[in-house]
Formats: sequence, C-alpha cells, structure tokens
Amino acid sequence: MTDVVIVGAGQAGFQVAASLREKGHQGRVVLVGDEPGVPYQRPPLSKAYLSGALPGERLALRPQTFYDKHGIELVCGRAVGIDRDRCRVALADERELEYGHLVLTTGTRNRELPVPGAKLDGVLGLRTRADADALRERIDGARNVVVIGGGFIGLEFAASVAKLGLSVTVLEASDRLMRRAVSPAVSAHYRELHERRGTRVLFGASVVALHGGHEVTGVELADGSVLPADLVVVGIGVVPNTELAADAGLAVDDGIVVDEQMSTSDLRVSAVGDCAVYPSRHARGPLRLESVQNAVDHARCLATRLTGTAEPYASVPWFWSNQFDARLQIAGLGTDHDEAIVHGDPDAGSFSVFCFRAGRLVCVESVNRTPDHMAARKLFTAGGSLDRELLAPGFDFRQHVAAVA
Repeated sequence: MTDVVIVGAGQAGFQVAASLREKGHQGRVVLVGDEPGVPYQRPPLSKAYLSGALPGERLALRPQTFYDKHGIELVCGRAVGIDRDRCRVALADERELEYGHLVLTTGTRNRELPVPGAKLDGVLGLRTRADADALRERIDGARNVVVIGGGFIGLEFAASVAKLGLSVTVLEASDRLMRRAVSPAVSAHYRELHERRGTRVLFGASVVALHGGHEVTGVELADGSVLPADLVVVGIGVVPNTELAADAGLAVDDGIVVDEQMSTSDLRVSAVGDCAVYPSRHARGPLRLESVQNAVDHARCLATRLTGTAEPYASVPWFWSNQFDARLQIAGLGTDHDEAIVHGDPDAGSFSVFCFRAGRLVCVESVNRTPDHMAARKLFTAGGSLDRELLAPGFDFRQHVAAVA
C-alpha cells in the first residue's frame, strides 16, 4: 500500500485525496495545505461569498467529518523542500513527511503589480478566503473602487460590488475585456453589460503608479491622469507555483511538466491542476489551464492511475463565469481561432459564438445558453466537429449534436 502525500489543499489536492479513497486506495493519504481549516471552493470568493449571499461554512468542499470518515489526514503547513532520494517532503516548521508517491497541486499565485505604491494599504488581490474577507471589510466604506485587469476575476469582482451600488472603474491594458479567453463578440457583450450597470471601462489603460501616504488614494495612468481610488483590486493574471518542483530538479516550463498521465520526470512524483503543464489533444502544444474542471479531471485521472488503471488524460476543457445575470460557459479552446460565428441574439442576452480554426470547430462560447454549452462538450468529447455552413438562423445545435455524437 503506497502512502500518498499531496502538497496543496485546493480543488485539485482535495479531489486527488477524495478520488483515491473512492477508488479503493488503502494506503495513507496526507493532504498538506498552508491555510487553516478544511479545503474550500474558490469560485464563489469573487461572487456569492464576497457579496454575503454565501455564508462561510458553505465554502467548504467537505466538512471535517468527511476527512475523518475516509482517513484523509489534513496537515497545515508550508512545504519548503523535496528530498527525492529519501522520498520526503520538508515543511517550514521542520517536520518531514515520508511518501511512496508525491502529488504536487501547488496551484498559482496572483501576479504582482510592478509599479510604485503597489504595497499601499487598500491595494488587494483576490485569491484566498482571507483576501475575500479583507475585501468584504473594506467594501462598505469604499467610495471609489478601481479594478486593474479586465479578466474573469476582475470583472466578477466588479459585478459584485457594482450590484452593491459602488462606483467602479475597470482598467484594461488591451483593447477588450477577457481578451485571452473569449472572442471579440463576447468581449463586446460584457463591456456593454458592465457599462449598463454603471461601471466605467477604460481600455489601453497602463497603470504607472498608485498614489497615497499609508492608504491608496489614486491610480495614475501613463497619460498622466489620476483616478481617485480608496480601494484597488489587482487582477492581472497569475503565476504557477513551480519553485518547489524546480528546486527538486523536476522539469518546469511555465508550470510543472507532466505527461498524459500526470507524471513528472520522476515516476514517484505527479502534478495536477493549475500548476501542471500537460499534453492535450485539444491544443496545439503543451497546455496549462486554470479551471475547476481541469483540476478535478486531472485529479481523477491521476487517482485512476495510482489505483491500477492507467489512462491518458483526454477531458474537454470547459470554463464558466457569472457576472450580473449573464452566465458565460465555454467549451473547448478558442484562443487561436480564425473565424467566429454568432448564433442567437446578443441584444436579448442569449447567444453562442462558434469559433473555428482552419475550418474546424474548436470552441463554443455560450451566454445564458446552457443547452448549447452541454451539447458542445458532448460533441468535443466524441471527437466531432461542425460544418460552419449549418450555422444559419433556425439551426438547432442541440438536435444536431444529438444526431451525430
């Protein structure tokens, strides 16, 4: 019976532990996290939890009784080193954990804003429950909120506080929102959605400094203008936590490099979730994804291998984002598409964008159109595609998929 130590107690780490027990693993399972308490969900932090609609106890992925029942040991500590020869993980408090197999689910951390004033009081990120709690304490007294970064997290936060009646300005360095993740049609729809709710959106906005003494008072842009701000939320992307792996001599390249079964260059060490770079049949090169789906499916794939059945990872990537009353769901990867066809009515708030690359469907982005999203996942899982000529008014994508997938 192999003892498994999992470093990282987020969604991926939790799922590895739970799936191992579900699949009958009898060895010791130790889950190491650097936050106190049981593992919790992160997606609600920028939405329901931030607004107070979701109480803290409902953030937990499972209660403590789950871990007790299934013999999953929760260890609060920070891993600082891996001795691969002795199969041990060193913690910051000088404890050591011996492993038969080590799983790295170290996730990511927020990218820091590299400008003067970035450490002022009132300049915050949003990644952990502690971050969300700090933001909740400040929201009530805030008058001018500036969000730096027009990606998912920044926009979800902006939507949450705009619904509370706060003045919000979103600064995006590029020419559209969520540029790395969605098509121009979806970007435009969400810009209109936020602006209708009173949020100011500025593009080509390069932040050069944050002003203030002890607390932030303003955000200076490259054109010399200064926006008043007593709360600044920075959401300019993340950096994978690879230092532990790199120091141990494992292959790292914008993530911990793994094969199609989640194994690193050391067969006794695996990596899954946001920190892992893996081969995907849905991408044209090595891929690292930041999503709950990817974390969960990676973990299940690894647990299957560790309990005796090796299968290559082949799950279809999918994502979601809730902003105001618009639910965005994405199936596939459309970052390098060369054609996008809108099907439905954006003005009515319900439509899908079908993204093609070299004539092949690679991604479907759906706004308030969950049946299209589910059909797209089914189609991609089956390895199917779609003739773009079919996307005429009246075409029923769901019926098409039911017939061919």
